[in-house]
Amino acid sequence: MELHFDVQLKELNNDILKMGVLVEEAIHKAVEALKNNDKELANFIISNDKNIDEMELAIDEKCMNLIATHQPMAKDLRFIATAMKLNGELERIADIAVDIAQRMLKIADKPHIELIADIPKLADIAQNMVNTAINSFINRDATLAAKVLSLDPQADSLRNSIQKELVEKYMIKHTVLIPGTVQMLLIARFLERTCDHATNIAEDIIYMVKAEVVKHHPEKLKEV
Repeated sequence: MELHFDVQLKELNNDILKMGVLVEEAIHKAVEALKNNDKELANFIISNDKNIDEMELAIDEKCMNLIATHQPMAKDLRFIATAMKLNGELERIADIAVDIAQRMLKIADKPHIELIADIPKLADIAQNMVNTAINSFINRDATLAAKVLSLDPQADSLRNSIQKELVEKYMIKHTVLIPGTVQMLLIARFLERTCDHATNIAEDIIYMVKAEVVKHHPEKLKEV
């Protein structure tokens, strides 16, 4: 029974990895669609989201079955609980990729602003945080998870800079560009929310590995 349980835990780990790969691809493609004004790619992201939703439900069910049938304790329970949380966070990131694609489609054929430099920078940070968070889960690496948390202030700062530039450079001076500016403001917010979800994942990883709660306790990161 114990050997079978270990196999199931490894399968769950692989499922989360597959989910992570799909979500990383979704965010990457959403950013590429935005950069290239690619409506076909944006529509693909939207239509493909159902596959990620189905995977989320399957992983949740597997986690619940593992808890019900094996009644795990200590680190195994923390692993399964973290997998469930991570699964939900990844699905929300995939939803954000859809949000970005939808906003891009709203401005694709209308007068819109140039892609200011800080938006791709924020997108790079978001993708890096998601990738690092997933790797920290796969490798049970609390130090790697802590690196994710260290990037979040930079993401917040970039979002604020983007908002300021969009409002001052376009919204105030060019009335015709207000609709496009609003969509870009939302996209910046979506990217920053992606970083927030990656942060949530990293906090859960640290708890999984070290049984240490760092959420709302940044001073504890010095111990990680």
